[in-house]
Amino acid sequence: MSTRAIRTRAIGSRAAQTGRAGEDIAERLYLAQGARILARRFRCRGGEIDLIAELAGVLVFVEVKARARIETAAHAVTQAQWRRLENVAARFMLDHAIGPDTPMRFDVVLVGAGGAAEIVENAGQF
Repeated sequence: MSTRAIRTRAIGSRAAQTGRAGEDIAERLYLAQGARILARRFRCRGGEIDLIAELAGVLVFVEVKARARIETAAHAVTQAQWRRLENVAARFMLDHAIGPDTPMRFDVVLVGAGGAAEIVENAGQF
């Protein structure tokens, strides 16, 4: 394996570890609020949602963005990614027989260095 391939693999591994750590932090934040975690890393053909929770009767789809600074993480979700998240959320609801009248929202959890985190509720529209 080339040095470049090894370096790229190491960077990808670090990014995956950072992402998982961010998801762990997000999960703890929602659990502390009394949420019930329904799924973690729900995947389908259209993409993935990091965390799906039920909180006070509201279905919450959560995208986690971990960066060196929270401010940088805040700008990391693109319009195309929102469309994918909406499609994956619709698939989750279909798979679990959840009706369209169910209260729901899309949150983003921004995670910075040292585990500092912030929940942005209703960050996206369904």
